[in-house]
Amino acid sequence: MQPTGPYADDLALALRIADEADRLTLSNFDADSLTVELKADDTPVTAVDREAELLIRRLLDEHRPADAFHGEEFADKAGGARQWIVDPIDGTKNYIRGVPVWATLIALVDDGRPVLGVVSAPALGARWFAANGSGAWKGLRAADARPISVSGVTSMAEASLSYSSLSGWEERGLLDAFLNVTRSVWRTRAYGDFWSYMMVAEGSVEAACEPELALHDMAALVPVVEEAGGTFTSLAGEPGPFGGDALASNGHLHPALLEALGGH
Repeated sequence: MQPTGPYADDLALALRIADEADRLTLSNFDADSLTVELKADDTPVTAVDREAELLIRRLLDEHRPADAFHGEEFADKAGGARQWIVDPIDGTKNYIRGVPVWATLIALVDDGRPVLGVVSAPALGARWFAANGSGAWKGLRAADARPISVSGVTSMAEASLSYSSLSGWEERGLLDAFLNVTRSVWRTRAYGDFWSYMMVAEGSVEAACEPELALHDMAALVPVVEEAGGTFTSLAGEPGPFGGDALASNGHLHPALLEALGGH
C-alpha cells in the first residue's frame, strides 16, 4: 500500500522509525544478557527500553522538530497541537523472559485526537499500522501490507474475548462483572497487551479489555482499531485512550460490553 490521506507523510516517517527501533530491540532480545531494573511503580525496565525511546525521540526531533513528545521512560517535550506518544517496548515483562509478544508503539495525536498508530512486533514477524484516511493494514513493509478489518460477529454468544490478567479486575472491584462477561461469550484467551487489540482490528477476536492502562499503552492502538472499523473507548465509554482503561471491539458488541462492565 501507499500511504494516503492527510497524515501520509507522518505515517511513512513512523514506519521508517519503527524499522530502526525494530533493529535495536530485536538485536538485543536475549533474556540472558539483559540487565533489569525496577522503576518507582515496581514495573521493570531495561536499557533497551530507554535506548529505543531515545532513538525514536532523536529521529522525531530531526524530522518533526516542532511536535511535542510523550514517552514512557523520559520527561515530556512540549510543543504544539501535535504530540507523538511512544511506548518503546510494550510488554517489557515478556521481553525480559524471552517471550516474543512485545512491540514498539508509535502514535501521533493531533489536537487531542489519535490520528496515527504503528504497532511493530518484530519477534512475532508482525506489524500493524493506520492513519486517518489511510485505512488499517498489517505487514512488515507498507509495500507488502494487506488491509485489515474487524469481524462481523453481532452476538456475544459467538464472540471471542481477549484480556491480559484477572488481578487488575479484582483490584478495581470489577472481577465479578468481568467473569460474567467471560461466561457470556463463546471463547476467552489471555493474549495480552497490544496483541489483544490488534486481533480485534484484524477480526481474529471480537473484543479486548483491560482495567488499567497508561496513555502510552493505548494511543497507537486506537487508530488501528478505528480505521479497521472497530470502536475503542474507556470502560466508561469515553472515546480514545484517555480514560485510564480500555475496551475495544468490532463495534457491534460495544454497547453490551459497556453495560456489562459498568460503563454508560
